[in-house]
Amino acid sequence: MAKALSRGTLVKRYLTFASGLLECVGFSGIIFGWTSLVFVLKRERYFDGLCPARNQSAGDPGRNETVSCAAQDERFALIFTLASFTTNFVSLPNGLLLDHCGTSLTRVVGITVYTLSTLMIALSSAATAYLLFPALCFTAFGGIVFLITNFQVGNLFGEKRSTVITIYNGAFDSSSIVFLIVKVIYEAGLSIRSMFLFISSLSILHILRTIFLLPKRTIPYPLPQAYEYGLTCKYSETGERENISGEVDRDPQDTKQELIKASVQNGDIEEDFPDFRSCVRSSLFFTNCFWLSLMQLRHYLFIGTLNPMLFLLAHGDPNLVSKFTNAFAITQLCGILFAPWNGLLMDRNKKKSRHEMSPPASLATQRVEDVRAMVLPLGVTVGQCVAFSLSASIPRLELQYLTFILQVINRSFIYGGHAAFIATVFPSTHFGKVFGLSMSISALVSLLQYPCFALVKGPLHNDPLYVSTTLPLLSSPPLSPPLSLSLHAHTHTLPLSLSLFLPPLSPTSPPPSPPPLTLPAIVHTP
Repeated sequence: MAKALSRGTLVKRYLTFASGLLECVGFSGIIFGWTSLVFVLKRERYFDGLCPARNQSAGDPGRNETVSCAAQDERFALIFTLASFTTNFVSLPNGLLLDHCGTSLTRVVGITVYTLSTLMIALSSAATAYLLFPALCFTAFGGIVFLITNFQVGNLFGEKRSTVITIYNGAFDSSSIVFLIVKVIYEAGLSIRSMFLFISSLSILHILRTIFLLPKRTIPYPLPQAYEYGLTCKYSETGERENISGEVDRDPQDTKQELIKASVQNGDIEEDFPDFRSCVRSSLFFTNCFWLSLMQLRHYLFIGTLNPMLFLLAHGDPNLVSKFTNAFAITQLCGILFAPWNGLLMDRNKKKSRHEMSPPASLATQRVEDVRAMVLPLGVTVGQCVAFSLSASIPRLELQYLTFILQVINRSFIYGGHAAFIATVFPSTHFGKVFGLSMSISALVSLLQYPCFALVKGPLHNDPLYVSTTLPLLSSPPLSPPLSLSLHAHTHTLPLSLSLFLPPLSPTSPPPSPPPLTLPAIVHTP
Protein backbone atom coordinates (compact mmCIF):
# COMPACT_ATOMS: atom_id res chain seq x y z
CA MET A 1 0.00 0.00 0.00
CA ALA A 2 2.80 2.40 0.93
CA LYS A 3 4.48 2.12 -2.51
CA ALA A 4 1.31 3.26 -4.26
CA LEU A 5 0.98 6.39 -2.14
CA SER A 6 2.50 9.75 -2.90
CA ARG A 7 5.08 11.19 -0.55
CA GLY A 8 2.69 13.96 0.51
CA THR A 9 -0.01 11.43 1.43
CA LEU A 10 2.43 9.37 3.48
CA VAL A 11 3.70 12.45 5.31
CA LYS A 12 0.15 13.52 6.10
CA ARG A 13 -0.78 10.08 7.44
CA TYR A 14 2.28 9.86 9.66
CA LEU A 15 1.70 13.42 10.85
CA THR A 16 -1.88 12.45 11.70
CA PHE A 17 -0.58 9.47 13.69
CA ALA A 18 2.11 11.49 15.51
CA SER A 19 -0.20 14.38 16.39
CA GLY A 20 -2.82 11.93 17.63
CA LEU A 21 -0.21 10.29 19.79
CA LEU A 22 0.73 13.62 21.37
CA GLU A 23 -2.94 14.45 21.87
CA CYS A 24 -3.61 11.18 23.68
CA VAL A 25 -0.48 11.50 25.84
CA GLY A 26 -1.15 15.10 26.79
CA PHE A 27 -4.91 15.19 27.29
CA SER A 28 -6.97 12.01 26.95
CA GLY A 29 -6.53 10.11 30.22
CA ILE A 30 -5.10 12.65 32.63
CA ILE A 31 -7.66 11.83 35.33
CA PHE A 32 -5.80 8.58 35.98
CA GLY A 33 -2.96 10.65 37.40
CA TRP A 34 -5.45 11.43 40.17
CA THR A 35 -3.06 10.35 42.93
CA SER A 36 -0.63 13.17 42.02
CA LEU A 37 -3.41 15.76 41.85
CA VAL A 38 -4.83 14.65 45.21
CA PHE A 39 -1.43 15.33 46.78
CA VAL A 40 -1.62 18.91 45.47
CA LEU A 41 -5.27 19.39 46.44
CA LYS A 42 -4.54 18.31 50.00
CA ARG A 43 -1.78 20.90 50.15
CA GLU A 44 -4.33 23.47 48.96
CA ARG A 45 -6.65 22.33 51.80
CA TYR A 46 -9.49 21.13 49.58
CA PHE A 47 -12.21 19.51 51.74
CA ASP A 48 -10.19 20.29 54.85
CA GLY A 49 -13.41 21.25 56.60
CA LEU A 50 -14.21 17.52 56.86
CA CYS A 51 -11.17 16.99 59.11
CA PRO A 52 -11.69 18.25 62.69
CA ALA A 53 -8.38 16.79 63.91
CA ARG A 54 -6.47 18.49 61.11
CA ASN A 55 -8.21 21.81 61.74
CA GLN A 56 -7.15 21.65 65.37
CA SER A 57 -3.53 21.26 64.25
CA ALA A 58 -3.72 24.00 61.63
CA GLY A 59 -1.15 26.02 63.54
CA ASP A 60 1.41 23.26 63.07
CA PRO A 61 1.91 22.73 59.30
CA GLY A 62 4.27 19.82 59.78
CA ARG A 63 1.81 17.90 61.91
CA ASN A 64 -1.08 18.99 59.70
CA GLU A 65 0.32 16.99 56.76
CA THR A 66 0.59 13.78 58.80
CA VAL A 67 -2.90 13.78 60.26
CA SER A 68 -5.01 11.21 58.41
CA CYS A 69 -8.57 12.14 57.51
CA ALA A 70 -10.87 9.33 56.35
CA ALA A 71 -13.70 11.74 55.45
CA GLN A 72 -11.43 13.74 53.14
CA ASP A 73 -10.08 10.56 51.53
CA GLU A 74 -13.63 9.32 50.92
CA ARG A 75 -14.58 12.62 49.28
CA PHE A 76 -11.60 12.42 46.92
CA ALA A 77 -12.40 8.76 46.24
CA LEU A 78 -15.97 9.74 45.36
CA ILE A 79 -14.74 12.35 42.85
CA PHE A 80 -12.49 9.79 41.18
CA THR A 81 -15.30 7.22 41.14
CA LEU A 82 -17.60 9.64 39.32
CA ALA A 83 -14.87 10.76 36.92
CA SER A 84 -13.81 7.21 36.02
CA PHE A 85 -17.48 6.27 35.65
CA THR A 86 -17.92 9.18 33.24
CA THR A 87 -14.88 8.10 31.21
CA ASN A 88 -16.55 4.83 30.30
CA PHE A 89 -20.24 5.63 30.46
CA VAL A 90 -20.08 8.49 27.95
CA SER A 91 -18.29 6.19 25.48
CA LEU A 92 -21.70 5.02 24.20
CA PRO A 93 -23.15 8.47 23.40
CA ASN A 94 -19.77 9.48 21.99
CA GLY A 95 -19.71 6.35 19.83
CA LEU A 96 -23.24 7.02 18.58
CA LEU A 97 -22.31 10.64 17.87
CA LEU A 98 -19.20 9.54 15.98
CA ASP A 99 -21.01 6.94 13.87
CA HIS A 100 -23.94 9.19 13.01
CA CYS A 101 -22.52 12.73 12.94
CA GLY A 102 -18.87 12.16 12.13
CA THR A 103 -15.53 13.10 13.60
CA SER A 104 -15.68 16.88 13.33
CA LEU A 105 -18.90 17.41 15.28
CA THR A 106 -17.91 14.84 17.90
CA ARG A 107 -14.59 16.57 18.51
CA VAL A 108 -16.14 20.04 18.65
CA VAL A 109 -18.35 18.82 21.50
CA GLY A 110 -15.41 17.12 23.23
CA ILE A 111 -13.07 20.11 22.91
CA THR A 112 -15.71 22.48 24.30
CA VAL A 113 -16.40 20.30 27.33
CA TYR A 114 -12.71 19.66 27.97
CA THR A 115 -11.85 23.37 27.86
CA LEU A 116 -14.70 24.12 30.26
CA SER A 117 -13.38 21.48 32.67
CA THR A 118 -9.85 22.90 32.82
CA LEU A 119 -11.24 26.41 33.34
CA MET A 120 -13.36 25.14 36.25
CA ILE A 121 -10.30 23.57 37.91
CA ALA A 122 -8.32 26.78 37.36
CA LEU A 123 -11.03 28.88 39.01
CA SER A 124 -11.66 26.52 41.92
CA SER A 125 -10.28 26.90 45.43
CA ALA A 126 -10.62 25.31 48.85
CA ALA A 127 -13.80 27.37 49.35
CA THR A 128 -15.28 26.11 46.05
CA ALA A 129 -13.94 22.56 46.18
CA TYR A 130 -17.31 21.22 45.01
CA LEU A 131 -16.37 22.44 41.49
CA LEU A 132 -14.07 19.43 41.28
CA PHE A 133 -17.09 17.11 40.86
CA PRO A 134 -18.29 18.50 37.50
CA ALA A 135 -14.78 19.56 36.44
CA LEU A 136 -13.23 16.09 36.65
CA CYS A 137 -16.29 14.52 35.01
CA PHE A 138 -16.00 16.98 32.12
CA THR A 139 -12.28 16.23 31.86
CA ALA A 140 -13.08 12.55 31.58
CA PHE A 141 -15.74 13.26 28.93
CA GLY A 142 -13.42 15.29 26.73
CA GLY A 143 -10.54 12.87 27.18
CA ILE A 144 -12.48 9.84 25.97
CA VAL A 145 -13.63 11.85 22.91
CA PHE A 146 -9.98 12.40 21.98
CA LEU A 147 -9.25 8.68 22.35
CA ILE A 148 -12.27 7.36 20.42
CA THR A 149 -11.83 9.77 17.52
CA ASN A 150 -8.16 8.77 17.22
CA PHE A 151 -8.81 5.00 17.04
CA GLN A 152 -9.83 5.33 13.39
CA VAL A 153 -6.32 6.53 12.50
CA GLY A 154 -5.32 2.86 12.65
CA ASN A 155 -7.39 2.31 9.50
CA LEU A 156 -4.81 4.34 7.58
CA PHE A 157 -2.09 1.74 8.24
CA GLY A 158 -3.63 -1.53 7.03
CA GLU A 159 -1.96 -4.57 8.61
CA LYS A 160 -0.54 -2.43 11.44
CA ARG A 161 -4.04 -1.43 12.53
CA SER A 162 -3.98 -3.32 15.86
CA THR A 163 -0.54 -1.94 16.70
CA VAL A 164 -1.68 1.65 16.13
CA ILE A 165 -4.81 1.13 18.26
CA THR A 166 -2.80 -0.32 21.16
CA ILE A 167 -0.23 2.50 20.91
CA TYR A 168 -3.02 5.04 21.34
CA ASN A 169 -4.36 3.11 24.31
CA GLY A 170 -0.88 3.14 25.82
CA ALA A 171 -0.73 6.88 25.24
CA PHE A 172 -4.07 7.20 27.04
CA ASP A 173 -2.55 5.40 30.04
CA SER A 174 0.62 7.48 29.91
CA SER A 175 -1.29 10.76 29.95
CA SER A 176 -1.57 10.40 33.73
CA ILE A 177 1.94 11.88 33.73
CA VAL A 178 0.32 15.30 33.19
CA PHE A 179 -0.83 15.52 36.80
CA LEU A 180 2.65 14.50 37.98
CA ILE A 181 4.02 17.43 35.98
CA VAL A 182 1.39 19.63 37.63
CA LYS A 183 2.53 18.35 41.04
CA VAL A 184 6.24 18.95 40.34
CA ILE A 185 5.64 22.46 38.96
CA TYR A 186 3.35 23.23 41.90
CA GLU A 187 6.10 22.25 44.33
CA ALA A 188 8.41 24.58 42.37
CA GLY A 189 6.09 27.50 43.16
CA LEU A 190 3.61 27.85 40.27
CA SER A 191 -0.09 28.02 41.15
CA ILE A 192 -2.76 25.56 40.04
CA ARG A 193 -4.68 28.39 38.40
CA SER A 194 -1.80 29.34 36.09
CA MET A 195 -1.16 25.76 35.01
CA PHE A 196 -4.76 24.93 34.16
CA LEU A 197 -5.29 28.22 32.35
CA PHE A 198 -2.34 27.27 30.17
CA ILE A 199 -3.85 23.81 29.53
CA SER A 200 -7.11 25.52 28.53
CA SER A 201 -5.30 27.65 25.96
CA LEU A 202 -3.97 24.53 24.23
CA SER A 203 -7.47 23.76 22.94
CA ILE A 204 -6.57 25.70 19.81
CA LEU A 205 -4.28 22.80 18.86
CA HIS A 206 -7.20 20.36 19.03
CA ILE A 207 -9.24 22.62 16.75
CA LEU A 208 -6.46 22.89 14.16
CA ARG A 209 -5.93 19.14 14.14
CA THR A 210 -9.66 18.55 13.69
CA ILE A 211 -9.70 20.80 10.64
CA PHE A 212 -6.50 19.73 8.86
CA LEU A 213 -5.61 16.18 9.98
CA LEU A 214 -8.89 14.35 10.57
CA PRO A 215 -11.88 13.50 8.37
CA LYS A 216 -15.21 15.25 8.58
CA ARG A 217 -16.93 11.90 9.02
CA THR A 218 -14.88 8.75 9.70
CA ILE A 219 -11.97 6.87 8.14
CA PRO A 220 -13.37 3.71 6.52
CA TYR A 221 -11.89 0.22 6.73
CA PRO A 222 -10.76 -1.29 4.43
CA LEU A 223 -9.34 1.95 3.14
CA PRO A 224 -10.52 2.93 -0.38
CA GLN A 225 -8.02 3.66 -3.13
CA ALA A 226 -6.62 7.23 -3.15
CA TYR A 227 -8.43 8.09 0.08
CA GLU A 228 -8.14 11.75 1.12
CA TYR A 229 -9.15 13.46 4.35
CA GLY A 230 -8.75 16.78 6.11
CA LEU A 231 -8.97 20.22 4.55
CA THR A 232 -7.90 19.92 0.90
CA CYS A 233 -8.72 21.47 -2.46
CA LYS A 234 -8.80 18.26 -4.50
CA TYR A 235 -11.59 16.74 -6.54
CA SER A 236 -12.43 13.07 -6.76
CA GLU A 237 -10.97 11.31 -9.80
CA THR A 238 -14.28 9.48 -10.23
CA GLY A 239 -16.09 12.74 -10.69
CA GLU A 240 -17.99 12.52 -7.42
CA ARG A 241 -18.61 15.74 -5.53
CA GLU A 242 -16.22 16.42 -2.65
CA ASN A 243 -16.94 18.47 0.43
CA ILE A 244 -14.69 21.12 1.96
CA SER A 245 -12.70 18.54 3.93
CA GLY A 246 -11.68 16.74 0.77
CA GLU A 247 -13.79 13.64 1.38
CA VAL A 248 -16.20 12.25 -1.15
CA ASP A 249 -19.79 12.88 -0.07
CA ARG A 250 -21.42 9.50 0.25
CA ASP A 251 -24.10 7.96 2.42
CA PRO A 252 -22.74 5.80 5.26
CA GLN A 253 -25.25 3.16 4.16
CA ASP A 254 -23.45 3.02 0.79
CA THR A 255 -20.21 2.14 2.58
CA LYS A 256 -21.97 -0.73 4.33
CA GLN A 257 -23.39 -2.00 1.04
CA GLU A 258 -19.93 -1.80 -0.55
CA LEU A 259 -18.49 -4.01 2.18
CA ILE A 260 -21.29 -6.54 1.68
CA LYS A 261 -20.84 -6.48 -2.09
CA ALA A 262 -17.09 -7.01 -1.82
CA SER A 263 -17.55 -10.00 0.49
CA VAL A 264 -20.17 -11.53 -1.77
CA GLN A 265 -17.95 -11.12 -4.81
CA ASN A 266 -15.11 -12.87 -2.97
CA GLY A 267 -17.40 -15.78 -2.19
CA ASP A 268 -17.10 -15.29 1.54
CA ILE A 269 -20.67 -14.69 2.63
CA GLU A 270 -24.17 -14.31 1.43
CA GLU A 271 -25.79 -10.91 1.70
CA ASP A 272 -26.33 -11.01 5.46
CA PHE A 273 -24.64 -8.16 7.30
CA PRO A 274 -25.23 -8.13 11.09
CA ASP A 275 -26.92 -5.11 12.56
CA PHE A 276 -26.00 -3.42 15.83
CA ARG A 277 -28.61 -5.34 17.83
CA SER A 278 -27.18 -8.66 16.67
CA CYS A 279 -23.69 -7.57 17.73
CA VAL A 280 -24.64 -6.68 21.29
CA ARG A 281 -26.71 -9.85 21.73
CA SER A 282 -23.78 -12.12 20.92
CA SER A 283 -22.07 -14.23 23.58
CA LEU A 284 -18.68 -12.77 22.67
CA PHE A 285 -19.89 -9.27 23.48
CA PHE A 286 -21.18 -10.27 26.92
CA THR A 287 -18.11 -12.30 27.91
CA ASN A 288 -15.85 -9.45 26.83
CA CYS A 289 -17.88 -6.91 28.86
CA PHE A 290 -17.74 -9.14 31.93
CA TRP A 291 -13.99 -9.60 31.58
CA LEU A 292 -13.33 -5.89 30.98
CA SER A 293 -15.61 -4.69 33.78
CA LEU A 294 -14.04 -6.74 36.56
CA MET A 295 -10.42 -6.06 35.64
CA GLN A 296 -11.15 -2.37 35.14
CA LEU A 297 -12.84 -2.25 38.56
CA ARG A 298 -9.69 -3.70 40.09
CA HIS A 299 -7.52 -0.99 38.53
CA TYR A 300 -9.88 1.85 39.43
CA LEU A 301 -10.01 0.68 43.04
CA PHE A 302 -6.22 0.59 43.16
CA ILE A 303 -5.82 4.12 41.75
CA GLY A 304 -8.60 5.59 43.87
CA THR A 305 -7.20 4.18 47.12
CA LEU A 306 -3.49 4.54 46.38
CA ASN A 307 -2.97 7.81 48.29
CA PRO A 308 -4.47 6.59 51.60
CA MET A 309 -2.77 3.20 51.15
CA LEU A 310 0.65 4.85 50.73
CA PHE A 311 -0.12 7.07 53.72
CA LEU A 312 -0.82 3.94 55.78
CA LEU A 313 2.25 1.99 54.62
CA ALA A 314 4.53 5.04 55.07
CA HIS A 315 3.20 5.61 58.60
CA GLY A 316 2.15 9.14 57.73
CA ASP A 317 5.53 10.30 56.39
CA PRO A 318 4.64 12.92 53.70
CA ASN A 319 8.08 12.67 52.08
CA LEU A 320 7.69 8.93 51.53
CA VAL A 321 4.15 9.41 50.25
CA SER A 322 5.39 12.03 47.77
CA LYS A 323 8.26 9.78 46.68
CA PHE A 324 6.04 6.79 45.93
CA THR A 325 3.38 9.00 44.33
CA ASN A 326 6.00 10.29 41.91
CA ALA A 327 7.20 6.74 41.25
CA PHE A 328 3.67 5.63 40.42
CA ALA A 329 3.12 8.53 38.03
CA ILE A 330 6.45 7.92 36.27
CA THR A 331 5.63 4.25 35.72
CA GLN A 332 2.32 5.31 34.13
CA LEU A 333 4.32 7.10 31.47
CA CYS A 334 5.68 3.71 30.45
CA GLY A 335 2.20 2.64 29.33
CA ILE A 336 2.99 3.92 25.86
CA LEU A 337 6.01 1.57 25.79
CA PHE A 338 4.18 -1.55 26.95
CA ALA A 339 0.89 -1.20 25.06
CA PRO A 340 2.32 -1.73 21.54
CA TRP A 341 3.63 -5.17 22.53
CA ASN A 342 0.06 -6.39 22.76
CA GLY A 343 -0.76 -5.09 19.28
CA LEU A 344 2.52 -6.38 17.86
CA LEU A 345 1.76 -9.82 19.30
CA MET A 346 -1.69 -9.79 17.67
CA ASP A 347 -0.39 -8.57 14.30
CA ARG A 348 2.47 -11.08 14.39
CA ASN A 349 0.10 -13.97 15.02
CA LYS A 350 -2.19 -12.79 12.21
CA LYS A 351 0.71 -12.49 9.77
CA LYS A 352 2.12 -15.87 10.76
CA SER A 353 -1.23 -17.61 10.28
CA ARG A 354 -1.71 -16.07 6.85
CA HIS A 355 1.77 -17.05 5.68
CA GLU A 356 1.14 -20.65 6.71
CA MET A 357 -1.96 -20.82 4.50
CA SER A 358 -1.25 -22.52 1.20
CA PRO A 359 -2.78 -21.81 -1.21
CA PRO A 360 -3.77 -18.28 -0.16
CA ALA A 361 -6.94 -18.47 1.91
CA SER A 362 -10.20 -16.69 1.32
CA LEU A 363 -11.17 -13.57 3.23
CA ALA A 364 -13.42 -15.69 5.44
CA THR A 365 -10.58 -17.96 6.57
CA GLN A 366 -8.28 -15.00 7.13
CA ARG A 367 -10.80 -13.33 9.42
CA VAL A 368 -11.17 -16.49 11.50
CA GLU A 369 -7.38 -16.69 11.83
CA ASP A 370 -7.34 -13.04 12.91
CA VAL A 371 -9.68 -13.93 15.75
CA ARG A 372 -7.59 -16.95 16.74
CA ALA A 373 -4.55 -14.65 16.92
CA MET A 374 -6.21 -12.73 19.78
CA VAL A 375 -6.60 -15.73 22.11
CA LEU A 376 -3.00 -15.68 23.43
CA PRO A 377 -2.80 -11.89 24.10
CA LEU A 378 -6.10 -11.91 26.00
CA GLY A 379 -5.00 -14.93 28.05
CA VAL A 380 -1.73 -13.18 28.94
CA THR A 381 -3.73 -10.14 30.07
CA VAL A 382 -5.72 -12.22 32.56
CA GLY A 383 -2.51 -13.67 34.03
CA GLN A 384 -1.06 -10.19 34.42
CA CYS A 385 -4.12 -9.01 36.32
CA VAL A 386 -3.86 -11.87 38.81
CA ALA A 387 -0.14 -11.15 39.40
CA PHE A 388 -0.78 -7.42 39.84
CA SER A 389 -3.59 -7.98 42.33
CA LEU A 390 -1.57 -10.40 44.43
CA SER A 391 1.37 -7.97 44.54
CA ALA A 392 -0.91 -5.07 45.50
CA SER A 393 -2.42 -7.06 48.36
CA ILE A 394 0.94 -7.53 50.17
CA PRO A 395 1.39 -4.69 52.71
CA ARG A 396 5.07 -3.93 52.03
CA LEU A 397 5.95 -0.41 50.93
CA GLU A 398 9.04 -1.44 48.91
CA LEU A 399 7.00 -4.04 47.02
CA GLN A 400 4.82 -1.30 45.59
CA TYR A 401 7.47 -0.55 42.97
CA LEU A 402 6.78 -3.98 41.48
CA THR A 403 3.05 -3.40 41.86
CA PHE A 404 3.29 -0.15 39.91
CA ILE A 405 5.11 -1.89 37.04
CA LEU A 406 2.64 -4.78 36.89
CA GLN A 407 -0.27 -2.36 37.05
CA VAL A 408 0.82 -0.24 34.10
CA ILE A 409 1.66 -3.28 31.96
CA ASN A 410 -1.68 -4.93 32.68
CA ARG A 411 -3.69 -1.75 32.19
CA SER A 412 -2.04 -1.16 28.82
CA PHE A 413 -2.85 -4.70 27.72
CA ILE A 414 -6.47 -4.49 28.93
CA TYR A 415 -7.55 -1.43 26.98
CA GLY A 416 -5.42 -2.07 23.91
CA GLY A 417 -6.65 -5.65 23.72
CA HIS A 418 -10.25 -4.59 24.24
CA ALA A 419 -10.20 -2.03 21.44
CA ALA A 420 -8.46 -4.45 19.07
CA PHE A 421 -10.98 -7.14 20.03
CA ILE A 422 -13.93 -4.91 19.09
CA ALA A 423 -12.25 -3.83 15.84
CA THR A 424 -11.52 -7.45 14.83
CA VAL A 425 -14.66 -9.28 15.88
CA PHE A 426 -17.40 -6.78 15.01
CA PRO A 427 -18.16 -4.85 11.81
CA SER A 428 -16.29 -1.58 11.43
CA THR A 429 -19.57 0.23 10.74
CA HIS A 430 -20.63 -0.50 14.33
CA PHE A 431 -17.24 0.06 16.02
CA GLY A 432 -18.16 3.32 17.75
CA LYS A 433 -21.46 1.99 19.10
CA VAL A 434 -20.17 -1.45 20.18
CA PHE A 435 -17.05 0.01 21.80
CA GLY A 436 -19.10 2.72 23.50
CA LEU A 437 -21.72 0.32 24.84
CA SER A 438 -19.10 -2.06 26.25
CA MET A 439 -17.36 0.82 28.01
CA SER A 440 -20.69 2.14 29.34
CA ILE A 441 -21.54 -1.24 30.82
CA SER A 442 -18.11 -1.43 32.46
CA ALA A 443 -18.74 2.08 33.81
CA LEU A 444 -21.81 0.89 35.69
CA VAL A 445 -19.73 -1.89 37.24
CA SER A 446 -16.99 0.62 38.14
CA LEU A 447 -19.42 2.33 40.54
CA LEU A 448 -18.79 -0.61 42.86
CA GLN A 449 -15.36 0.84 43.65
CA TYR A 450 -16.86 3.28 46.14
CA PRO A 451 -18.59 0.62 48.30
CA CYS A 452 -15.41 -1.46 47.95
CA PHE A 453 -13.42 1.50 49.23
CA ALA A 454 -15.83 1.88 52.15
CA LEU A 455 -15.51 -1.86 52.84
CA VAL A 456 -11.71 -1.66 52.97
CA LYS A 457 -11.75 1.45 55.20
CA GLY A 458 -14.41 0.02 57.50
CA PRO A 459 -14.97 -3.70 58.23
CA LEU A 460 -11.65 -4.79 56.68
CA HIS A 461 -9.65 -2.21 58.69
CA ASN A 462 -7.57 -0.97 55.70
CA ASP A 463 -6.71 -4.53 54.64
CA PRO A 464 -7.37 -4.83 50.86
CA LEU A 465 -6.36 -8.53 50.64
CA TYR A 466 -9.85 -9.98 50.14
CA VAL A 467 -10.95 -7.35 47.64
CA SER A 468 -7.64 -7.53 45.75
CA THR A 469 -7.77 -11.29 45.23
CA THR A 470 -11.51 -11.77 44.63
CA LEU A 471 -11.89 -9.55 41.55
CA PRO A 472 -9.16 -11.11 39.37
CA LEU A 473 -10.25 -14.63 40.30
CA LEU A 474 -13.74 -13.83 39.02
CA SER A 475 -12.27 -12.80 35.68
CA SER A 476 -10.09 -15.90 35.34
CA PRO A 477 -9.71 -17.62 31.96
CA PRO A 478 -12.82 -19.88 32.09
CA LEU A 479 -15.01 -16.77 32.25
CA SER A 480 -13.05 -14.51 29.91
CA PRO A 481 -12.85 -14.03 26.12
CA PRO A 482 -9.78 -16.24 25.41
CA LEU A 483 -11.72 -19.51 25.79
CA SER A 484 -14.83 -18.06 24.21
CA LEU A 485 -12.85 -16.79 21.21
CA SER A 486 -11.06 -20.10 20.80
CA LEU A 487 -14.32 -22.06 20.78
CA HIS A 488 -15.95 -19.61 18.40
CA ALA A 489 -13.05 -19.61 15.96
CA HIS A 490 -13.08 -23.42 15.78
CA THR A 491 -16.81 -23.62 15.06
CA HIS A 492 -17.07 -20.97 12.35
CA THR A 493 -15.65 -20.95 8.86
CA LEU A 494 -17.04 -17.51 8.08
CA PRO A 495 -15.43 -14.24 9.18
CA LEU A 496 -16.56 -13.60 12.73
CA SER A 497 -17.34 -9.95 12.12
CA LEU A 498 -19.98 -11.03 9.61
CA SER A 499 -21.13 -14.44 10.80
CA LEU A 500 -20.53 -14.90 14.51
CA PHE A 501 -24.26 -14.58 15.04
CA LEU A 502 -25.10 -17.50 12.72
CA PRO A 503 -25.39 -21.11 14.01
CA PRO A 504 -21.99 -22.82 14.23
CA LEU A 505 -21.09 -24.96 11.23
CA SER A 506 -20.34 -28.61 11.85
CA PRO A 507 -16.77 -29.74 11.05
CA THR A 508 -18.02 -31.79 8.12
CA SER A 509 -20.19 -29.09 6.65
CA PRO A 510 -18.84 -27.62 3.42
CA PRO A 511 -18.11 -23.92 3.42
CA PRO A 512 -20.93 -21.75 2.09
CA SER A 513 -20.81 -21.20 -1.64
CA PRO A 514 -21.30 -17.80 -3.21
CA PRO A 515 -24.75 -17.03 -4.56
CA PRO A 516 -25.16 -17.82 -8.26
CA LEU A 517 -24.49 -14.95 -10.58
CA THR A 518 -27.59 -14.19 -12.63
CA LEU A 519 -27.05 -12.12 -15.74
CA PRO A 520 -29.88 -10.04 -17.13
CA ALA A 521 -31.41 -11.37 -20.32
CA ILE A 522 -30.33 -9.66 -23.49
CA VAL A 523 -33.29 -8.54 -25.54
CA HIS A 524 -32.69 -7.88 -29.21
CA THR A 525 -34.80 -5.11 -30.61
CA PRO A 526 -35.37 -4.63 -34.32
